[in-house]
Amino acid sequence: MTTAHIRTAYVGLGSNLPSQAGTPAETIRAAMSALSEAGEVIARSSLYETAPIGWIDQPSFVNAVIALRTAEVPEALLEKLLIIERRFGRDRGNSVSKGPRTLDLDLLMVNDAIVNTPMLSLPHPALAERRFVLAPLAEIAPEVRHPVFAKTIRELLLALPNTGENKSDCVRMMQRYP
Repeated sequence: MTTAHIRTAYVGLGSNLPSQAGTPAETIRAAMSALSEAGEVIARSSLYETAPIGWIDQPSFVNAVIALRTAEVPEALLEKLLIIERRFGRDRGNSVSKGPRTLDLDLLMVNDAIVNTPMLSLPHPALAERRFVLAPLAEIAPEVRHPVFAKTIRELLLALPNTGENKSDCVRMMQRYP
């Protein structure tokens, strides 16, 4: 494998229900380790406590983002993420959209790839609209450019309105990554 085939992928992690790994925070930390099966984890954000959006009558979420150096093409990487979710007790077929979950792994970006297939959209379509993703992503990759909007992650975060579900106090750093 040559370095030309190596990609940097950014994966969002979220949990608000316990799994066999423990609390949502313990689940996120365990999932970060499990992601090494798909490549080399090269950066980890802190853990953030996030108010739920959409369906608000549920526990707060723990969110984070990792950077992964991988040789996997985006579609194969997504398949590995779904396998890891299932291992932590997530059944996407029987879950409510935006509802409680043991683990949610979202493929946010892979290099500057733009993909629109029935299985995968890259960059993640809601990436630029979600403080709970942009805050941890800006912590580990502030100068990475969104391939569609041509703005850095830091610029996208600063451009978010401080209202509603994007109000800054709805996303709170709870544990800095050591």
